[in-house]
Amino acid sequence: MNGKRLSVLVVDDHEVVQWGFRLLLTQKPWVERCLTARDAGEALELARRYEPHVALVDLFLGDESGAELCESLQKESPKTRVLLISGAGRIAPHAARAAGAAGFVSKDWDAEDVAKAVRMVGMGMTVFRPQREHVVTVPGHLSAREREVLALIATGATNREIADRLYLSPHTVKEHTSAVYRKLSVRNRAEAVRQAQELGLIG
Repeated sequence: MNGKRLSVLVVDDHEVVQWGFRLLLTQKPWVERCLTARDAGEALELARRYEPHVALVDLFLGDESGAELCESLQKESPKTRVLLISGAGRIAPHAARAAGAAGFVSKDWDAEDVAKAVRMVGMGMTVFRPQREHVVTVPGHLSAREREVLALIATGATNREIADRLYLSPHTVKEHTSAVYRKLSVRNRAEAVRQAQELGLIG
């Protein structure tokens, strides 16, 4: 097991971050190959082609969700284990596990600790440090429109009423609502409002 050489896929929408991780990992004797992708489409294509042992996936890929990509990667390449990473937010261990991730690391960690986590996940282990906070995201990661929808949800408005108020279609409102639920890691309106209040998104 210790002699196993890993193929790693780094998924991050910042080129300098990709470059940094690639430089870090390719220097490790236990890394056989390091691939990089900027978005979900590229990541899934590379996963299908190379079936990497580990995918190091940013929790926030522009407008895309790393947690959602985690689920897609599991379907496209079942042998690939996902390690989520973020510099701006956190995801509760239970939410990361529910998405199929084998761990979560922060970009605040030392480079060697991140590399060690990649190796651990590649060897079949999980990496979840105990956290006091169970915050899935930070306020800045909700778009302006999502914040508007969230504020109206808090007033008790229905999707139809929100659509009329914001001059949107009910379908579009439903999509925004789903995005809010996903980003706040909640299942319904009541949980969304409670989480938003804790994060200071609404009064």
